[in-house]
Amino acid sequence: MAYNLLKGKKGIIFGALDEKSIAWKTAQHCYAEGAELVLTNAPIALRMGAINQLAEEVKAPVIPADVTSDEDIKNLFIKAKEHFGGGVDFILHSIGMSINVRKNIPYPENNYEFTHKGLDISAISLHRVLQIAMKEDAINEWGSVVALTYIAGQRVFPSYNDMADGKAMLESIARNFGYFYGVEKKVRINTVSQSPTRTTAGSGVKGFDGFVTYAEKMSPLGNANADQCADYCVTLFSDLTRMVTMQNLFHDGGFSFTGVSQAIIEEMEKNNQ
Repeated sequence: MAYNLLKGKKGIIFGALDEKSIAWKTAQHCYAEGAELVLTNAPIALRMGAINQLAEEVKAPVIPADVTSDEDIKNLFIKAKEHFGGGVDFILHSIGMSINVRKNIPYPENNYEFTHKGLDISAISLHRVLQIAMKEDAINEWGSVVALTYIAGQRVFPSYNDMADGKAMLESIARNFGYFYGVEKKVRINTVSQSPTRTTAGSGVKGFDGFVTYAEKMSPLGNANADQCADYCVTLFSDLTRMVTMQNLFHDGGFSFTGVSQAIIEEMEKNNQ
């Protein structure tokens, strides 16, 4: 059911790759709530994914942008402003990549060249997007920016590898830039820490199915799925959350504040018999 929460609003969605991705679902939900959209992803991701199918569905142009390139990001905002006839009201940053994870290099043995590349794409890209948006006056007053993260930014999940460092940095950038953009133009910036979700990117993490199963048993409400995360992002883009900024918001069925669940206790006791 749609509530027209984003009627008249305009936004940019970064990172929609395929129908499994949270960015893809968020674009669909934003469109259903009345928003006009621009879709963007790296040129290589556009070739690998099915974003044109989504673009047709949500009636949005696709503007390629490498988030490690200032020139690409500036071009994205210039073209988005031309398309919309002005600035945007919201941005979703759904971007993450680790070469160390892809190559199964354990965390203590990380290749630092790979680490630098991963941090640039997964975290510094948010700073770059916000810096250039501020310079180009691309986000309207009381706009909203949401970046997707994971609890590995605060807790150890061994096989999440240097993606955890990227998420910790991403959350710090959201807090710090949230202050400056809030003072500058009342733009709010938050991160959403989502349950482990079977996206194309997430599934590349070693032992990811174990993450999902464990979180499901630990969370009082169970894991939040991609559609539910998209709904939550819609509320953060809407005017109903105008005074929420610089927060890391857990959307995980209660996992983040559960020490241990009865289901886990029973599982451990069963294994010890």
